[in-house]
Amino acid sequence: MLLSSLLVLGMVTGLSVVFIYRHLNGNLTVVDLADQLHDRPEKQGRELPQEPLNILVMGSDTRDCEGCDIDQEGTGSGFSDTTILMHLSADRERAYGISIPRDSLVDRPECEAEDGSTIPAESGAMWNAAYQLGGPACTIQQFEQLTDVFVDHYIVVNFQGFQDMVDAIDGVEVCIPEDIEDPAHGINIPAGTREIEGKEALNYVRARYTLGDGSDLSRIKRQQAFIAAMAKKVISSGTVARLDRLVGFLNAATNSLTVDPGLENVYRIGKLGLGFQNIGLDNIQFLTVPWQYSPADPNRVEWLPEADALWEKLIADEPLTRRLTSEAISAGNVPGSGNPSSGSGSESPSGSPSSGAEDDERAQALEQAGLCA
Repeated sequence: MLLSSLLVLGMVTGLSVVFIYRHLNGNLTVVDLADQLHDRPEKQGRELPQEPLNILVMGSDTRDCEGCDIDQEGTGSGFSDTTILMHLSADRERAYGISIPRDSLVDRPECEAEDGSTIPAESGAMWNAAYQLGGPACTIQQFEQLTDVFVDHYIVVNFQGFQDMVDAIDGVEVCIPEDIEDPAHGINIPAGTREIEGKEALNYVRARYTLGDGSDLSRIKRQQAFIAAMAKKVISSGTVARLDRLVGFLNAATNSLTVDPGLENVYRIGKLGLGFQNIGLDNIQFLTVPWQYSPADPNRVEWLPEADALWEKLIADEPLTRRLTSEAISAGNVPGSGNPSSGSGSESPSGSPSSGAEDDERAQALEQAGLCA
């Protein structure tokens, strides 16, 4: 969708599409991890006219990049601050973003480092330690071995890239129910509903201890709401119809991404983006893998048995059940945006009528996350 719009705008305005195409391609960092991945699960659905796609998005918390030195935490540990699996259905009618808590305790499999050395397996390891030890390859290996979901593509984005993409669309609207004051991390954001951008937007999605219940799970839900609001603005606010915003967004996005060879140029990224053009905003949903606080360590989480049902649905490319999406956030119904999200007779994220009890649970979850209902 973005690429096709760029071509049309180029013909209308006389813009040098070739120049922009080459420039955007030059922005991308392409890293082939195929040789580091082993014992991969079988990909299903290849016989279909279109195949379902799974894209693992990793947000790096490193400060060792231009514009990433955002606090007093040195160069950063190089952990994956955020991990989201984006699943695009074969019929291109559904898109799910599944967040994986970085504090999840998992049995990390053996994986291969960039230099060919072996990183040993570990039981009860933190999810995001895989990225620190072996980068995106180790995280992909860990994800595939634990879920049996084949990863078609991967994307790594850093702090600066996130800020640039938000700025390119002139900010994203959020509803902040209470002041966010975190002097230790330089975060000070007043309550209210308005568009935020730049460092303020980054601070908002990173805030943890001074908003909601202070947990990383609540921060994940705020990140989901922010990404949903961002997707809504890109799709529905005329971004693709304004040359300055379109080129700015593409430039910001490509300049901050590390991707696999399957996404090595904007043509391939644009082709992937075309798959979203017929998906309604209500069918772009963000949720978290089913979890519970670990009995062994209340500061960590473990996946519930329901997680197996989630991965099985994605492998089979089937719609997720209402039980799995009961607290999902959709791009068409962002918390605090003025859209109906609670109240008797409203619709659940899966599209079917929800009960009053489900609405109450959803409202409670939003309150715990520091989100407006």
